[in-house]
Amino acid sequence: MKPSVALQAHRDRIRTVVELHGASNPRVFGSVVHGTDDETSDLDLLVDPIEGRTTLLSLVRIKRDIEAITGVATDVLTPMSLHERFRQAVLAEALPV
Repeated sequence: MKPSVALQAHRDRIRTVVELHGASNPRVFGSVVHGTDDETSDLDLLVDPIEGRTTLLSLVRIKRDIEAITGVATDVLTPMSLHERFRQAVLAEALPV
């Protein structure tokens, strides 16, 4: 399944998973935003960490749960985990889930 189709079908559940695991503001970027995703693409998500709540384990749980829900490989990143060379471009293109 294309990540864009999975996102449309599971948008509410994805938001819930992000909140449940202590992060906020889920956004999609990459091939889904560009309209170039296919069945081999992954779902690129950006989340904002919540101080005192979001841990590396939280991000792993978000990834695991979203992959289980959608059946699509997923990358979950925070703005500061993006390489500084790409950070501003990703933040500018990212769309709310």
